[in-house]
Amino acid sequence: MRRDDKWLFQKLDEVWDEYFSDVPQENDVQIVWGRKARQRLGSIKHGEKRANEHPETIITINSLFKDTDIPDFVVTATIAHELAHYAHGFASPLAQKYAKPHEGGVVHKELAHRGVDKLEKMQKKWMKEHWREYLENNFPRKSTMRKVKRKFVIKWI
Repeated sequence: MRRDDKWLFQKLDEVWDEYFSDVPQENDVQIVWGRKARQRLGSIKHGEKRANEHPETIITINSLFKDTDIPDFVVTATIAHELAHYAHGFASPLAQKYAKPHEGGVVHKELAHRGVDKLEKMQKKWMKEHWREYLENNFPRKSTMRKVKRKFVIKWI
């Protein structure tokens, strides 16, 4: 199956239904493909506020994950991670449970509580073993042209 916008939205629904069904969706939650990135797998933020409503929530997923060479569990675990933030009140209308989004390993604890820890471990293992090579083959670093400043030194003899 092609990983397009429709696929991504279906994946969000699947993850929410399977692991976060007790978390109320108090606002409009969008999921979109973001820019390609070497380190950021996903993010969550507030979007536009509509009249008399809570601002929407936008979950952004690394566009490199459109590639089917990236295992499905990597995408699933990334979405679950962002939904843990939503459940904790970050970029959502729910009460904020913690001062910082990753304070004391709260995301990992949340995922373990919901039975996503196995996927999270698989994701981390795959990333450790394959991500660097994947990036080298599919998203190499851009070489930068640096201007060299030349110093002219006059030596008096």
